[in-house]
Amino acid sequence: MKDEVFKKVEDKTNVDKKTIVDLAKMVSDNGLKDEKTLRSVISKLSAMTGKKVSSEMEDKIINTILEDKIPKDVENMF
Repeated sequence: MKDEVFKKVEDKTNVDKKTIVDLAKMVSDNGLKDEKTLRSVISKLSAMTGKKVSSEMEDKIINTILEDKIPKDVENMF
C-alpha cells in the first residue's frame, strides 16, 4: 500500500502505519483459524477504537470467523 493511504487512515483513525501492518501480519502469519490470535486482534482493535467488546460479542465474532460464516461480499454484511 502506498504511504498516502496509510496517512489518510491515520488521520481519520489515529492508528499508525506500523500498527496496521503489525495487525495484518498477525492475522496473515496465523491465519484466521487461530482463536488466540483472533482474540488478540479483537482486543487490540477494541483498545485502539475505544469501543468495548463484551465477552459474548467476542465469542460471537470468533465463532463467525472460525465457522467461515463471514459474508463474501460487502453487500451481504448489512
